[in-house]
Amino acid sequence: MLLDTGGSVRSWTVTRSDGHEPGYVELWRSGALSGRVAEALAGLASCTVCPRACRVDRLADARKLCHTGRRARVSAAFAHFGEEACLRGTHGSGTIFFSWCNLRCVFCQNWETSQVGLGDEVDARTLAQLMLVLQARGCHNINLVTPEHVVPQLLEALLHAIAGGLRLPIVYNTSGYDAHDSLRLLDGIVDVYMPDFKVWYASTAASWLGAKDYPEVARTAITEMHRQVGDLRLDARGLAVRGLLVRHLVMPEGLQETRAIVRWLADTLGTDTFLNVMGQYHPDGRVLREANRWPSLRRLVTPAEYRDAVAAARAAGLHRLDA
Repeated sequence: MLLDTGGSVRSWTVTRSDGHEPGYVELWRSGALSGRVAEALAGLASCTVCPRACRVDRLADARKLCHTGRRARVSAAFAHFGEEACLRGTHGSGTIFFSWCNLRCVFCQNWETSQVGLGDEVDARTLAQLMLVLQARGCHNINLVTPEHVVPQLLEALLHAIAGGLRLPIVYNTSGYDAHDSLRLLDGIVDVYMPDFKVWYASTAASWLGAKDYPEVARTAITEMHRQVGDLRLDARGLAVRGLLVRHLVMPEGLQETRAIVRWLADTLGTDTFLNVMGQYHPDGRVLREANRWPSLRRLVTPAEYRDAVAAARAAGLHRLDA
């Protein structure tokens, strides 16, 4: 299911759409990126890459909750035209979907990828090749989906990709369940952070996501992401070049959580925070497989619920909405 790379990839000289090289190029030239790769890979020996902190030796290919050892697993790589307009542009977002996940969302709409692990293991050079092919095909960015558990492997691949000519903005497309140390290693490398903020209450996170600490972790992670890149900036073509883009999936009977999340975003990060209020929830994953366990999740979001969620975001003062 991986992208057909078609053999070798030529070196391309591409600059960001705002006319500047991505920050990761200077980190690479200075040797600082190599140092970060070494630190990240060493951390796999007693893994704390994500907030689960399983402490298994992934360098020896040991696996625990994320089912991922020394190599990342990729389910698909392609030009994605279903992302936000500021990412997809006219040529698509160069999306790489990583298999497995550090959450256990009962409603996951990518169940086969996140919980079954559909995909192929790739080494650093192969992952770099995927990035370069997406760039060669005209994509506007490299969009890394569900990367929380493979940050060391991503950094390792970037060494090869940058040497091969990668110059596109990096989009870090995450659940928000990210470890601070991993985000620290990504500082100056990621151009656009795109976290979900799924739920506000620990009890909901425990029931729906399998991670009671998700709300606290997400708040800390999103705050750090904003510190690194600031509010979302677009170029003259309307393409994202740097900043934070938060996604929130409206859930059935979830307005109270939505209100708390949008108030926090406005009060903590500011009313210029870019928020995509997403209304496409549908029952999937364990919600379908275990019919009576989560009755509130066995229906679609109503138009009224979605309108109320958007109204709550506006009432909080957020005005940069994709809704």
